[in-house]
Amino acid sequence: MSRKNRLILATVLVAGVLGWQAWQRRPPAETQGAEAPVPAATAPVHRYGSLEFSTCTLRPPGSRISLEAYCTTLEVPEDRDRSDGRRIGLRIAWVPARRDDVAPDPVFFLAGGPGQSAVDTYPALDPAFAEVRKQRHVILVDQRGTGGSNLLACDVPEEDLVETGEAAMEAAAAACAQALAEKADLRRYTTTDAVADLEAVRQALGVDQVNLVGVSYGTRVAQQYAMRHPQHTRAIVLDSPVPNTLGLGNIFARNLDDALALQFSLCGKEPACRDRLGDPRQALDTLLARLRQAPATVRYRDATTGEPAEGQLTAATVAGLVRMYAYLPAASALLPKLLHEAAGGRHENLMALAMLLRSQLQHSMAMGMHMSVVCSEDADSMVARAEDEGTVLGNQMPLALAAMCRAWPRGEVPADFRQPLATEVPALVLAGEFDPVTPPRYGEEVVGHLPNGRLFVLRGQGHNVVGAGCTPRLLAQFVEQADAGALDGACLDDLAYTPPFTGFNGWEP
Repeated sequence: MSRKNRLILATVLVAGVLGWQAWQRRPPAETQGAEAPVPAATAPVHRYGSLEFSTCTLRPPGSRISLEAYCTTLEVPEDRDRSDGRRIGLRIAWVPARRDDVAPDPVFFLAGGPGQSAVDTYPALDPAFAEVRKQRHVILVDQRGTGGSNLLACDVPEEDLVETGEAAMEAAAAACAQALAEKADLRRYTTTDAVADLEAVRQALGVDQVNLVGVSYGTRVAQQYAMRHPQHTRAIVLDSPVPNTLGLGNIFARNLDDALALQFSLCGKEPACRDRLGDPRQALDTLLARLRQAPATVRYRDATTGEPAEGQLTAATVAGLVRMYAYLPAASALLPKLLHEAAGGRHENLMALAMLLRSQLQHSMAMGMHMSVVCSEDADSMVARAEDEGTVLGNQMPLALAAMCRAWPRGEVPADFRQPLATEVPALVLAGEFDPVTPPRYGEEVVGHLPNGRLFVLRGQGHNVVGAGCTPRLLAQFVEQADAGALDGACLDDLAYTPPFTGFNGWEP
């Protein structure tokens, strides 16, 4: 695998929060993080606190979705210990409430990754906030290093196709860090710095309290903010939470295998799937073992151009596809059929989907910001574990990340950073039963320290569940009442499992 593809795989597989829906809309490299469109200078100015906003349209690059909003930029110190140092602009979007009787406490949406743009991510999730927005503004702040907030992104050159190991990955990370050093002190792009930025935005908006809705890595930001600023935190929603106590270095292998066991068990319960396709895990193990011995040269049809293509299908490619599909059960329902075909030597469909996914993931997050966060906050957990040998991912991820972090500048982490969030602030915690990266037990750990917290585990769901079933209604009720205990979650019982596909036309009727 090329150095570029190893870097893509390393950064994507560690990203706890990226949602499948977001990957379908990622832009090409030249447009990622582009500023939201702004109107002519004669357009009216909208004031919120001390900030002046202009009308804008949020249209994520590469997406057909658009959302009317107001946009501005707030300058903050890159290093708050140096008042005379570099300043960076935070891109902020204000999605207004629909009614005139607006509640004083807005909702801050916190994107995942780390490395995703909140401004680009939110429009696809706006339907889940429809009830919330009746009476509350939604504020989107591109975390420093993402989107329009001093984007930290760099690519390994396409021509660099040499086969690489840990030393070469370390060298590639060093080159990326050196290139970004001209525009950023990479030690100052941590979660702690982002929390200080959010507090600066709150103050500039002139509001006393905010509600935080975080998804995946965004739940780490939400917990850290609530820990540092409890008096200004009215309520928090943690969708697919990452506990404060958890290092991200080696959580992926075991969590994926556990999720696959649950998802593949659906095939065993369906006679049509079981009889036609057999055991999906056995097919996966057979395929991985064969490809580890010798990658397969596959001719396939490119899903984006429709043209014939040829490429090497490797075990790492299959592992990456399986993990990404596992995020969304509606996609993982196709895995039993794909794996059955590939284990039988018919690789074309699997290869075409893997290449399509790779093209979508390539610019799915800001690599520089991602590395600044994980290398500063999670490097100590990047170790190989004996119990992860024999899993789909094995120990590839922690070893790859450890190599890259050896070359990356690290910021300081507060002494209490790993303390669990223990606060009276009301909290709604959401987890997907089949989540391959932040399983329900993480939600149980988080809510165990929150006396006013409540966990809902959504049947048959994967990662990023705020839009599933009646969850948007529960979200709105919680934000309105700030009382998770008062929620009636019986409507979640209507969530159904996605049946496995027994053919490429869908599941059995």
